[in-house]
Amino acid sequence: MILNKTISLPYIFNQIKYDIFIVLLVGLTTNIISFRYIHLLPDMPLTIPSFLGTAISILLSFKMNQSYDRWWEARKVWGAIVNDSRSLVIQLQSFLGFTGLEDVKTIAYRQMAWCYALGRSLRGQNPLEDAEQFISKPELNVISAHNNKPLAILQLNAKDIRALRERGKIDTFTQLQLDDTLTRLTDSMGKAERINGTIFPSTYRQFLYFTIYLFVVTLAISLKDVSMIFEIPLLLLISTSFFLIQKSASQLQDPFRNRPSDVSVTAIARTIEINIRQLLGETNVPEPLKPIGFYIL
Repeated sequence: MILNKTISLPYIFNQIKYDIFIVLLVGLTTNIISFRYIHLLPDMPLTIPSFLGTAISILLSFKMNQSYDRWWEARKVWGAIVNDSRSLVIQLQSFLGFTGLEDVKTIAYRQMAWCYALGRSLRGQNPLEDAEQFISKPELNVISAHNNKPLAILQLNAKDIRALRERGKIDTFTQLQLDDTLTRLTDSMGKAERINGTIFPSTYRQFLYFTIYLFVVTLAISLKDVSMIFEIPLLLLISTSFFLIQKSASQLQDPFRNRPSDVSVTAIARTIEINIRQLLGETNVPEPLKPIGFYIL
């Protein structure tokens, strides 16, 4: 997640360097043609690129709104995960008391592992990386047999809660409350997976890029009588703003791609781990995840 800090210029330039290079080629080509073969270029009134620029602005505005809605929904999903993870541990402590400290710890540790596993799974990474600090080896072997590792972790917690009722440590009503918390966690996981698996139509992006390049060409032709010293910087400046907005929207629409613009699922999982460890009375808790420059993962 990008923080409220100054974004480095190299990062910005790397996002649009290829597009800017194409714009530069278009501008130089138009100037060369207008200098040597001016009769080959049509008279292009400024109203045409002005119309295209207005259309691009509307398209970019729509895409940015849709992309931010996806990003914000993903952030709300992880906000719900934070709340339900804390609630699960507090409920267990309240229902089991001092007689079930080990049971609480086992489920709480699995919940910490689940948060990390879900974040890594959404990013296409190994969900069980470093999971051995939270989950026993036999359970890791069971989880590894599943395609959906986070779901397998939730299943183990559900089985433990059922076992607590069968042993008489909790009653049926208490089990229903704990199951309801697990259900909300499962719902949040499904929502995150839906966002991650639903691709924003690529045809929209392609059409938008085509329209921007068409705008650059028409603007370059319209400004053929303007000196290259002024025309090229003007083309670069205007097109850069369009491409930056387009690139920002494209990254926001996929909030789990391990990029600076992502929802900071790793940092959120670390916060959950810290909270749960402190709820368990542990003093050796990890530090919050530190930013990497202008963003945090």
